[in-house]
Amino acid sequence: MIISTIPWDQPATMIDLDGKAPLIATVRDCVIHYGLFKPFAKEQARVLLTQPVHREGQKTRTWLLNPDEIQQLADNLRAEG
Repeated sequence: MIISTIPWDQPATMIDLDGKAPLIATVRDCVIHYGLFKPFAKEQARVLLTQPVHREGQKTRTWLLNPDEIQQLADNLRAEG
């Protein structure tokens, strides 16, 4: 997947598999919020995008980011300073 192509200002929804209320914000805000989670909550987190992104090796695009992909975005955000 090409994580770097996801715009920070794209509307998104942070959800978790534990059933807590979702966070409706931008990708950037969701990634910042993800950084505040404890490890268990990070494992449960997903980001639902408003525009799908391409994943390598798959014919279709995806609307959902998994924890490892959210962490990549968090690392990119941290690197930007």
